Amino acid sequence: MAVNREDILKALDSVIDPVSGRSVVHEDMIEGLVVREGHVGFVLEVDPARGATAEPLRLECDEAVKKVPGVLSVTSVLTAHSEPAASPRPARKAPPPPAGIDGVKAVIAVASGKGGVGKSTVAVNLALALSKLGLKVGLLDADIYGPSVPKMLGLTERPLGENGKFIPLQKYGIKAISIGLFLADDEATIWRGPMVQSALVQMINDGLWAPLDVLVIDMPPGTGDVQLTIAQRVPLKGAVIVSTPQDVALADARRGIAMFRKTQVPVLGIVENMSTFICPNCGHESHIFGHGGARETAARLGEPFLGEIPLNTAIRLTSDAGTPIVAAAPDTPEARAFLLIAEQVAAKIGEPQRPAPSIVIE
Repeated sequence: MAVNREDILKALDSVIDPVSGRSVVHEDMIEGLVVREGHVGFVLEVDPARGATAEPLRLECDEAVKKVPGVLSVTSVLTAHSEPAASPRPARKAPPPPAGIDGVKAVIAVASGKGGVGKSTVAVNLALALSKLGLKVGLLDADIYGPSVPKMLGLTERPLGENGKFIPLQKYGIKAISIGLFLADDEATIWRGPMVQSALVQMINDGLWAPLDVLVIDMPPGTGDVQLTIAQRVPLKGAVIVSTPQDVALADARRGIAMFRKTQVPVLGIVENMSTFICPNCGHESHIFGHGGARETAARLGEPFLGEIPLNTAIRLTSDAGTPIVAAAPDTPEARAFLLIAEQVAAKIGEPQRPAPSIVIE
């Protein structure tokens, strides 16, 4: 039996908020409702003063939805949102250092100051390259508004739950989770900032990642609330900055580096993506977006330069097909560029290389 939004809202309408005495639907406490092939996801938004004490209400909502015929699984997030106060607030104490993730040795972010520089392509292939080095690797797609990892890894299944935890999907020897796995292909994520932050923290902390040597986070572009949440609340071992050679991209990359420095996250290095185009017919080398800008920026800022990734049709085609270049053709020059970067990243986070398991293209 197919289940729809109206069925879910009707079920949630039976759940009474003990504070207001009205249903969670009438109180507009349900946000971001997603119904996809029997899998349901939503956000329960409460007043910040209630905080975690509203967890029983979230569980009650879960149980109500599970009783709807046709529902296969339920994923919910509890979040608290408040509007800015008109009066000045007292100075806050420095936040405590973020706690580690159970069973995960190191967490690294792949970030860019702007979109369109191929950050997700680098993140996916870097994760696969680290796995090729023999490390146990996970990949979290934190780009809530533009998730690309499901497409690039050819993932279509929805992650299942176990005792309130997410079970990451596995592909090409790595574990992966993305908000895109909970949405229809053409469905937009229309969530406010605090809801996005809560969902991200839950995917990180409530994922059954262990055991992992490294968790790679594909960050959303920019330097806003979501990026700051991850930088401040996730125990990042370091960040890889992705940029194209052109000046406008490098300017935004410098802003990204400044953000990580302010949040005391080490910058592992800068990657110049779309660095050089070599014509497959005549072999002529062209610098469509310029060349060497990321290397110069790294030298000027005193940060490591990790390497160049070419602008190559094979990288695009394999990414679009869900068979990234490092998995599909690991012996090509394009894949070796990612492997060289992965070797440097592994050394910087203190993970020795090991004999890698064979990867089978599915």
